[in-house]
Amino acid sequence: MDQILGMAEIVSSVLWGPFVLIPLLFGVGLFLTVRLKLLQLLRLPHSLWLALIRRKEDSSVEGDISHYQALSTALAATVGVGNIAGAALAIGVGGPGALFWMWVVGLLGMATKYSEALLGVKFRRTDAKGEQSGGPMYYLKYGLNGWLGTVLGGAFAVFGAIAAFGIGNGTQANTVTQQVTSLVEVEPWVVGLILMLLAGAVILGGIKSIGRVASALVPIMIIGYVASCLLVLAINWASVLPALQLVFTSAFSYTAPVGGFAGAGLMLAIQQGFSRGIFSNEAGLGTGAIAAAAAKTREPVRQAMVSMTQTFIDTIIVVTMTCLVIITTGVWQEGDVDGSLLTTLALTEGLGQASAALAVAGQYIVAIAVTVFAFTTMLGWSYYGERCVEYLGGRKFVTPYRFVFLAVVFIGSIAALDEVWLFSDIANALMALPNLLGLLLLSPLVVAETRKFFNHPEWRNPDVVMEDIRS
Repeated sequence: MDQILGMAEIVSSVLWGPFVLIPLLFGVGLFLTVRLKLLQLLRLPHSLWLALIRRKEDSSVEGDISHYQALSTALAATVGVGNIAGAALAIGVGGPGALFWMWVVGLLGMATKYSEALLGVKFRRTDAKGEQSGGPMYYLKYGLNGWLGTVLGGAFAVFGAIAAFGIGNGTQANTVTQQVTSLVEVEPWVVGLILMLLAGAVILGGIKSIGRVASALVPIMIIGYVASCLLVLAINWASVLPALQLVFTSAFSYTAPVGGFAGAGLMLAIQQGFSRGIFSNEAGLGTGAIAAAAAKTREPVRQAMVSMTQTFIDTIIVVTMTCLVIITTGVWQEGDVDGSLLTTLALTEGLGQASAALAVAGQYIVAIAVTVFAFTTMLGWSYYGERCVEYLGGRKFVTPYRFVFLAVVFIGSIAALDEVWLFSDIANALMALPNLLGLLLLSPLVVAETRKFFNHPEWRNPDVVMEDIRS
C-alpha cells in the first residue's frame, strides 16, 4: 500500500504539475474566452435571469428536467466538500494566493463550462428507457467521429465512472464523518450507514428524483452558508481589505512560512488554486455537460448560458466566502488543522467575536453545511457515473452501478482522508485530459453555434424556436 500511495503521489504531482493540467486548463479556458469574446461576462446577467428567474422552457420540449433542475443538479454535484474542505486545504497549503488562482479557474472555467454544456445538449441521445443521455463521451464520439473520438469518448466514460467514487462519493462521505464525529460521539460506520440510506432513497429514483431534491435543497444550503460567512466578514469588516490585498500579493510571490506551515511558493499557490478550483467547480472535467444534457430545452446555447452560471455561483461566490472567512480570522496560519475543520475554526472564532452563543453555532453551521453539501454532491455524481456506465455497457448496468455507488458511500466514511483526496485528484485529471482535448478540437463548432444564436434578432426570447440553429 505504501508503494501504491508513493506512485500515486508521483502521478498526481506530474498531472497537476506545471507541465500538464495547469497550463492545459488555463490555456483551454483562455482560448475559449477569446474565441467566445468574453461571453461569460457579457452574457452573465441574461444567463442568471434564465437560470434563476425564468428557470424553464415549455414542458413539452425534449428532456427530463427543467433548466433550473439541471443547474441545481450541477450545483449539487459541485457545491460540496470542495467548497469547504477543498478551499480550506488550498489556503492552508498554498497560502492566501491560492484564492486568486481559484478565481482565475472560475472565470476562465465559465467559458469552458459553457462550451461543455452546449456540446452536451447538441450531441445528446435518448437511451433505452427514453431518458436523455449526454456528456463528453457523446460529443467526443459523435462530434469528432473516427477512431480518435471513439477512444477519447471511451476514456472519459471509464475515468468518469471511476472518478464518481472519489470526488463525488468517498471524499464527501469521509469529510462528513470527520466533521460529525468531531462534534458528536458516534462511530464513523453509523454516519456512513445513515448517509448511504438517505442517498439511496433519492438515487434509486433516477434523474427526476435527483432533480427535485437538488432544486429544493441547493438554494437553502447556498443561501444559508453564504449568509453565515457574510456575518463573519461583517464582524471582521476591518480585516476584509487587508485580506484581499494579501490574496493578490501572495498570488505572485513567495509566502514565508507561518505558524508551522511549510512555505507556500508561487508554484504551490498556483497548483493548489487550480487543483482545488477544478475540484470545486469541475470546469474542464466535462461533468456539467452530463447534467445539461438532461435539461428540457430547444437550444444548446440557451442551456449553455444557464450551465455556466454554476461555475460563477460555485467559485466566485461560495469558494470566495469560505476563503475570506479563513483569511480574515487568521486561522489559515494554524499548522495543525486542515480540511473542513479549518473552516469550522474560522467560523467559530469569527462568530465568537460577537458572542459565545454564536461561537458554538459556528461549529454546527459548518457541520450542517458539510453534511448537506456532501449529500447533494453524492446525488449529482451518482447520475454522472451512471451515465458513463450507460454509455459503456447499456441501460442494464445502471441499477447495479447505483447499488455499488451506495456501498462506497459507507466505505468512504471510514477511509483515510488523504488517500481519498489523492486518488480523487488523479481521477479528475484523467477525466479532464480527453475532455479538454475534445473541447479544443470542437471549438469551431461551439463558436459557430454561438454566433448563429446571438445573431438571431429574438435570441433573448426563450419561447422562440430557432430552427436555423438546430438544423
